[in-house]
Amino acid sequence: MEMPECPVCLQIYDGDEIIPRVLSCGHTACESCIRQLPRRIPETIRCPACNQIVRYPQPQGPSALPKNIDLLRLFPQSSKPHLPKTNAPTIQIPTPNVSESDFYPRLWTEEFYSTWKDWILPSNALVMVDRLEEEPGTSSLYLGRIAYSSSSSYFLMNQNVGLMPVATYSSQLNEPTFNLSYTARVMEALFRMKVRGRTELGILLRASSRQRRLCKVFGLWMDLETGLVFLVCERFDGDFSKMLSESKDGVVCLPEEEKQNLGLNDEMFGFAMVGMELCEAVMGLHSEGIVSGCFAPSCFCFDSYGHFFVDLNSVIVTGRRVRKIMTGFRSCQTDESKTDMGFTNLLKAQAFVSPELFVLLHDKGIAQDSGLENLIGYESDIWSLGCILVRFLMGDSFTEELFKGFYCLLPMGTDENCDESLGLYTDWMEKVISVLKGLLGPQFESLVQILCQCLNYDMGSRPHVYDVWRCIRGLFLKPKVDIIGGAVSSTQENVVCCLILGDLCYLPKVTKSQRNNQNDLLMSGDILEGLSAMYLSERCGIDVGPVSCGGTEGDLIEGLHVGKFKSATLQGHLACITGLAIGGGFLFSSSFDRTVHVWSLQDFSHVQSLRGHEHRVMAVVVVDAEKPLCISGDSGGGIFVWEIGASVGKEPLKKWCEHHDWRYSGIHSLAVSGVEYLYSGSGDKSIKAWSLQDYTLTCTMHGHKAAVSSLVVCDGILYSGSWDGTVRLWWINDHSPLIILGDDGPGNVTSVLSLSVDRHMLVASHENGCVKMWKNDVLVKSIQTENGAIFAVDMVGKWLFLGGWNKIVSVQELSEDEFHVDTRPVGVFACGSVITALLYYKGKLFVGFSDKVIKVYCYEPLTPDI
Repeated sequence: MEMPECPVCLQIYDGDEIIPRVLSCGHTACESCIRQLPRRIPETIRCPACNQIVRYPQPQGPSALPKNIDLLRLFPQSSKPHLPKTNAPTIQIPTPNVSESDFYPRLWTEEFYSTWKDWILPSNALVMVDRLEEEPGTSSLYLGRIAYSSSSSYFLMNQNVGLMPVATYSSQLNEPTFNLSYTARVMEALFRMKVRGRTELGILLRASSRQRRLCKVFGLWMDLETGLVFLVCERFDGDFSKMLSESKDGVVCLPEEEKQNLGLNDEMFGFAMVGMELCEAVMGLHSEGIVSGCFAPSCFCFDSYGHFFVDLNSVIVTGRRVRKIMTGFRSCQTDESKTDMGFTNLLKAQAFVSPELFVLLHDKGIAQDSGLENLIGYESDIWSLGCILVRFLMGDSFTEELFKGFYCLLPMGTDENCDESLGLYTDWMEKVISVLKGLLGPQFESLVQILCQCLNYDMGSRPHVYDVWRCIRGLFLKPKVDIIGGAVSSTQENVVCCLILGDLCYLPKVTKSQRNNQNDLLMSGDILEGLSAMYLSERCGIDVGPVSCGGTEGDLIEGLHVGKFKSATLQGHLACITGLAIGGGFLFSSSFDRTVHVWSLQDFSHVQSLRGHEHRVMAVVVVDAEKPLCISGDSGGGIFVWEIGASVGKEPLKKWCEHHDWRYSGIHSLAVSGVEYLYSGSGDKSIKAWSLQDYTLTCTMHGHKAAVSSLVVCDGILYSGSWDGTVRLWWINDHSPLIILGDDGPGNVTSVLSLSVDRHMLVASHENGCVKMWKNDVLVKSIQTENGAIFAVDMVGKWLFLGGWNKIVSVQELSEDEFHVDTRPVGVFACGSVITALLYYKGKLFVGFSDKVIKVYCYEPLTPDI
């Protein structure tokens, strides 16, 4: 087929650069040529096709003229919609190609989706390199690397990142007929998390973006092979744990002669610098109301400038290991086994667990919903920090001797020997003081005192982290006025989140067999009940029984709620699908290939092709009469009436052509009112009413300023949408005008492409991607979708279906009260071509595409592709 071109520059229209604009005379030229046409008479130009003088829009220019949508339909693959910019915390990178069978289930609200979507990193953003620890599973920390270059300050090519599992994707929604998109898999994994777990995750994401002493969190990324969703965090080369292991003898644990040769002050200067950095990193964590509960040296890292940071990934991994160790510790029956189990494993994990946390985990257990988060405060972090500083001073040998058997000294439960245990703890504290005094000497008495206060059993007697920082700073700097202090101390009074007792430190390992078992359970028949109950339970915090999704039993809406449906492909057309209609037990489809195809609704087999049109068939409707009729209209003005029934006729029952004039550009839309009238919307801006009794012209309705693109009849009113951006209402009785909806002022032309009416609700889709809703002729909702024309819209009850240039069919649920209308996404189909027609009928969704095919989506099984 020869592609249409601009009559001036002879370039083929493409919708991006060569945009077809319709002049008031009805002819079309590209926008750039119209702008350059001579204007000998002010505010007028001559049409390059008919040479008539027409008005030139001022001051907007040709961009205020409506686009020729019918011409743009011929180029569905030539342009790509421009996606809206987002405020994502990461860089923009190309998203992977979406296959035709990809499906995005929306079991979550739009608010949930908008909250998390910008934190999801694309699947090709990074690659997993190695596991940093030998222990496999969710207690491991993984190493990744950025897999692309960027100018962003957050992402650098080959930059190392830490990966920590926070959620697991379950393949419950996978079916042989479709695949979940990468984004949908991550969203589903997040949605299935406990509410508290998601809350903790959100706190960490926000905290990392505000605090400079917390490692930056880039977002969430899923490994497609394992289904694990990882928290991606920057990772510095400086490993504090490795630094400690390389200096096993500590800072001051040296022979006396060597101490004198090196100078103790020089050694302590290094300790003071590191100690201050550690304190500032912990203060950054506490200033967000976050308590780790237990620190290990691996929780800290430092950059090339020597500045220390809290590694949030390592903090959570440490918490998971401690809880796992405590599970085994509680199972021990004797003090000897507890000593071996507790000390050896905790020392191996290099985790310093405070006495109150150890007692709490031992006595109360580590159930996920234990509700013990408020029992641990900032004081536990002070205890762990004090242990790390003592370890830094003493070295491995002293620390191992000092902490050997320590956790058997702690009073637990209602033990009658509680007083004796507290006495043993006091003796242990005196031993620590004695060792520190012997190592540091009298000149560092204040440091010994503050460190011992950190290790005090009484939480209320422990110092603030700022006090520790201030004491360490005093080792080498003693200003007369403490200027810096107020700026550094910024800890919240109340704990917002205790990580070690939270849900992020409780992530059960989901094996492949478990996922298969879950999938088998899903297929057993209780799909809707299970997932709907999960949906309400997760979002609303209530327990529910079987839930109905509100659709017809076994229809597509039910399938969308559970992510399970089937599809059939109807092939036979040779060009873009322009319309769909159902009647008499058949599906009728019109196309640019000048034919109307008839399909059986029983098995979706092809019944017959209705031929006779000499131009592109633009619209098709069905008259539900005693003898059903199919009526089709083409771009040449031809209207054909076909009789349908048990045997579909090969020749039209009646055909005629509208009157031609120099402005005429054919039929754009059709509608019927019972068995009385047929309405045709034309390119000459008029609407004609034809009698269905003798097929004569009854009247012509004028008012629109551009082609009439859509017609709908409901409750005695005719609704007409036009390229002039307005919707007009007409009485059926006398065809008189009622009201005009929309704005057709200069600069506001956004062509109406499709209409749908259900009772008092009217929905109109526009070529700029906007969808407007009127309730009782009052505009109540306006939705701006992704840039790109919405060619088709269908509304049935509370279900709204949208499709167009962005190759996505969106299914939304409407909820309304007296004054407002809200929408909630139910499901999204990612298709391989532009959507040009939609029809929802008895639980099945019929979709027409620009690539010549028709697809039928349904919950119940269908026959294979036809």
